[in-house]
Amino acid sequence: MSVATRMGGLLHLPRTLRWRLFLILFAGLAVAHALSFGVQFYERTMSAKATMYTTLENDVATSIALLDRLPPEERAQWLDLLARRTYRYELGPGLPGIPELSRRAAEVAETINVAAGKRFPVRVESIPGEREHLQAHVTLSDGSPVTIDVLPALMPLATWLPYVLFAQLCLLVLCTWFAVRLAIRPLLRLTNAAEALDPNRKTARLEENGPAEVAHAATAFNAMRDRIAHYLQERVQILAAISHDLQTPITRMKLRAEMAEDSPEKDKLVNDLSEIERLVREGVAYAKSAHGDTEKPARIDLGSFVESIAFDYQDTGKSVAVSRLVDAVVMTRPHALRRILTNLIDNALKFAGAAEIQLERAPSGKLRILVLDRGPGVPHDQLDAVLQPFFRLEQSRSRDTGGTGLGLAIAQQLAVAIGGGLTLANRPDGGLQAEVVLN
Repeated sequence: MSVATRMGGLLHLPRTLRWRLFLILFAGLAVAHALSFGVQFYERTMSAKATMYTTLENDVATSIALLDRLPPEERAQWLDLLARRTYRYELGPGLPGIPELSRRAAEVAETINVAAGKRFPVRVESIPGEREHLQAHVTLSDGSPVTIDVLPALMPLATWLPYVLFAQLCLLVLCTWFAVRLAIRPLLRLTNAAEALDPNRKTARLEENGPAEVAHAATAFNAMRDRIAHYLQERVQILAAISHDLQTPITRMKLRAEMAEDSPEKDKLVNDLSEIERLVREGVAYAKSAHGDTEKPARIDLGSFVESIAFDYQDTGKSVAVSRLVDAVVMTRPHALRRILTNLIDNALKFAGAAEIQLERAPSGKLRILVLDRGPGVPHDQLDAVLQPFFRLEQSRSRDTGGTGLGLAIAQQLAVAIGGGLTLANRPDGGLQAEVVLN
C-alpha cells in the first residue's frame, strides 16, 4: 500500500475532486497564515518587551533622581505624576516579599538596577500572588525608602484584531473556493460534453479557450467527436450503398425465378428473395434515418396529425384507436415523425393485434405520444437492447415472426434526429408502452 493511499485512508478525504482540492488548498493557506501571524506576534512581543525595558530604565532613573532632589514634604505630590501603566512609586518600605525571581522578573530587576546606578542601592523581591508582582526597594540619599511597585505586562492586543483575523479567514475561504472553481469548471464542462456526446445530434462544440492545457483538452475532445461522427457516417453510407446496390440484382433474380416453371422450389426461392428484398429495404430505411435531420421542419397540429395516422390504419381494417388528445401545435419534421409512429404502431399490431395512441402534455411542458398495446411486452433487462439495430427477441429464422430487427432502431434514431427521444416500458397490467417525447 502506497504512502498516499495510507494517508488518504487516515485523513478520510472526500470522494469529489472539488472538495479534495478545496481542503488541501485551504489547509495550506491556513497553516501559512497561522505561521505568518505567529512570527509577527513573536516579533511584536520581543519589540514591545525591548521598548518596555528601555522606557522603564530611562523613566526609573529620572524618577529616582527627581524624588531624591525634592524635599520630603513635596514627594507625595509627585507620585501620581510619575506613575505609569505597569509600575508606580510608593513612599515607604512596601510589602514583604521573597527573593526568588522568574526569568522576566530577573530582567526587570536588572533594568531597574541599571537605571538606579550605584548611587541608590536597589533590592528587588517577588510578591506572592496569582499575577506576577515585583517590588523594588530603593533608599534615597537622605535615607528615605521608596518602593517601585511593578506589574510587568506587555501592551494588550487591539480589540479589533480578532475581527481582522476572521475577515482574513473568510478571504482565504473565498479565494480557495474561487481557485477550485476555476480549476474544476473546465473538467465539469468536459464531463458534460462527454455525457451529451451523440454523433447523431448537432450539439455545440466544446469551447477551445482558457488556459493552454484546457484549450488543448477541448481541442482533442472536439477532434475525437468529429472522428467518431465521421466513422459512423461512413458505416451508414456503406450500409446504404450495399443495400441500394443489392436491390437491382435481387429484382432480376426475382423476375427470373417467377419466369421459371411452377414448383415447390420456385415458391421457396421467391419467398427467400422477397425476404432479402424486405431486409434490404429496411437497411436503406435505417441508413436514411441516420440523416433524418435533413428534412425541413414544419409547423403541424399534432392532434390532427396523430388522428390522420390512426384513420389511415382504420381504413385498412387495422385496430388502431386514439383515446386521448390535447391541442398542440409543434415545429417538427412531419415525415420523420410519421415514420416513427408507423413503426411503433406496426410493432404493436404485429405482437398484440391492436394499438392505442395517446397524446398528452407532461408536467415539464413537453409533449408525449404514447403507443400502447396488450401484447406480451419485453423483458425488463432487454428494453434498451430492442432499440439496437438487428436485435430481435424472436430468435427464430422466420422473418414473419422475428422481423428484421430494424423497426424500433429506425424509430429510435429518427426520434433523436428530430430532437426528441424514444423510451419503452412494460405496462403494469400487461403490454408495452412506447413513449415519444417531443422537445
